[in-house]
Amino acid sequence: MKLSPAIQELIEALRHLPGVGPKSAQRMTLHLLERDREAAQLLGDALLNALAKVERCQRCRNFTELTICEICGDPKRDDTALCVVETPADVMAIEQTGSYRGLYFVLMGHLSPLDGIGPKQLGLDSLNGLFDSESIAEVILATNPTVEGEATGHYIAELAQRHNIKVTRIAHGVPLGGELEFIDPTTLAHALGGRKEVGQA
Repeated sequence: MKLSPAIQELIEALRHLPGVGPKSAQRMTLHLLERDREAAQLLGDALLNALAKVERCQRCRNFTELTICEICGDPKRDDTALCVVETPADVMAIEQTGSYRGLYFVLMGHLSPLDGIGPKQLGLDSLNGLFDSESIAEVILATNPTVEGEATGHYIAELAQRHNIKVTRIAHGVPLGGELEFIDPTTLAHALGGRKEVGQA
């Protein structure tokens, strides 16, 4: 069956979402057009609004509509602790535990030379600048426990240790090969609480 170009374009656009295959994208498209055009309009407007307004925090690189995000700008946060994560979803996951009151640095990925993602793409020059200019006493590595995440964490640990900054890694209960955004808050809270200094047994 040949679909109209507009319908086919919407199906293909929805397939860019994680976990959405051809059938799911087709069902979503037909639902929005057939039963809920008002919701489709709201979705379109919200997406355009977010694309126009959301940028990256100039300090931590997390998504925000401000120059400096709400977390970085909060004077009640502990500015001696810096948690390094791969994605904004990881920040949300850790914040939901309620057990961490420090600041963050969001890499927006992990080292992957084959994909052309090196230190520059992850903002590691900016991170090194924070090590130079701020009173950071501890860097908490919360990169995903994957091969790439571990390699990225190791690279950052070496950077921090050159500045004599203590480096710890979240532990306990984070499964190898897992991703932080899918781990329940209780497990993640235990992982943060049980972090260990990098380089120690």
